[in-house]
Amino acid sequence: MNTTDPISNTLFEDLRQAPMATVREAIRSGAYQGHTAGIGLGRLQGNLAILPADYALDFFRFCQRNPKPCPLVGVSDTGDPMLHTLGDDIDIRRDVPLYNIYRDGQLDGQTPDITDLWRDDLVAFVLGCSFTFEQALMAEGIRLAHIEENKTVAMYRTTIQTQAAGPFRGPVVVSMRPMRPPESIRAAVITARFPHAHGAPIHIGDPAAIGIPNLATPDWGDPPALADDQVPVFWACGVTPQAAVQEAKPPLCITHAPGAMLITDVPEQGPGN
Repeated sequence: MNTTDPISNTLFEDLRQAPMATVREAIRSGAYQGHTAGIGLGRLQGNLAILPADYALDFFRFCQRNPKPCPLVGVSDTGDPMLHTLGDDIDIRRDVPLYNIYRDGQLDGQTPDITDLWRDDLVAFVLGCSFTFEQALMAEGIRLAHIEENKTVAMYRTTIQTQAAGPFRGPVVVSMRPMRPPESIRAAVITARFPHAHGAPIHIGDPAAIGIPNLATPDWGDPPALADDQVPVFWACGVTPQAAVQEAKPPLCITHAPGAMLITDVPEQGPGN
């Protein structure tokens, strides 16, 4: 994702104000392949994991056992690329800005369109994303530097371990947003209202306490900048399954590129609202 390209930056700013039909067309056509923080405001955003049916039940169990990093909001029928429960016309093969392709647990490349990779035995899982609650934070006057600067939020592996299910196991991944201490408390209260989007933070303060040695070198996303009066605030992150996929080593797994989410037609309050 090239967020430093002037054309990408211009399109990002345009899409922040655009109706959802325009946003979806820009993503579906491949015109926009960047992060989705700040785009599609008011809509539930989702992390993606697509797996062969032989692995689907174990992955479903993995999500059930780890609802904080893996809040499951949608599952496709086997072989059906349309996400009928999350929108009228969501095609999981084309409606994510950028996909990661894993083979045998190793990242094998990225692509903005997986139509040629789709098979009749694939199942798509959509997990709630913390980008969903960012509009609520901004509405309360909490500034989010990664949106203001058109960057991908920083994400880190931790020493917190998930509950295993079959071959799926590994560390909880977190996303981090710097805030002043009073803002961090307000943010915890606000985001607790979004359990389908990871809910309240899982840690505030010293990154070493959860096994992060250096905030300047995230595992995914752009390096953050903390002001002297800010503390790091960590939320469970839907990139956690990508770490689990590296442990499980399925022959094929397709995910979103970190930061490049599926924007659904579901209100940000979650399914059923």
